Amino acid sequence: MNSINHVAIIMDGNGRWGLKRNKSRNFGHRAGLVTVENIIKHTIKKKIKYLTLFAFSTENWKRPKKEIKFLFSLLEEFIIKKLDVFQKEDIKLKIIGSKIKLKKIESILNKAQKKTNNNKRLQINLALNYGSKNEIIDSVKKLIKNKEIINIKNIDKNLYTKFIPKPDILIRTGNTHRVSNFLLWQIAYTEIYFEKKLWPDFKVKDYDRIINDFKNVKRNYGNI
Repeated sequence: MNSINHVAIIMDGNGRWGLKRNKSRNFGHRAGLVTVENIIKHTIKKKIKYLTLFAFSTENWKRPKKEIKFLFSLLEEFIIKKLDVFQKEDIKLKIIGSKIKLKKIESILNKAQKKTNNNKRLQINLALNYGSKNEIIDSVKKLIKNKEIINIKNIDKNLYTKFIPKPDILIRTGNTHRVSNFLLWQIAYTEIYFEKKLWPDFKVKDYDRIINDFKNVKRNYGNI
């Protein structure tokens, strides 16, 4: 039976969920936070140590400015509201992605990371302004600058996810069958689950079904 150390999630479908209910896309984004909270609680219950959430990609800057502004205000509100809870529940928050364009909330993100840095029960990696292709390029650039050998081990240690184990499971909700420039290097041997449900409709029972399925998957890593 496979153990689970790290789950990564592409939380897709918030905007569509809101529109399907004759509401705004922003209504869907806010509803998605309820699912985030439930999944965090259940991840702790299952004693999974790492949870990576794809919150905002480098490509998401193409969205309408009003929606982007709302998303970041929602994120700021969530972090401020939950920071004491994270401390109480022994949750560490780590931001992965490029700091470029995050100046407006950088101080809040830095405060949250610093305050929760020594927590050990669960590490939440929030992928913010994240793009995997840029991450890999940045890693290689560091190796060239430092005149280091370009190999798998050295690329690994210069990624945003250094010191974080590779995901065992990647979940994407929203009935979309692609990984959208998310953790391309890290998911080489990750089990991927594409879910039809939009993110606000994704329940703990769906999470449990995936966890239970993974535990019985035969993982050969190229062997037989």
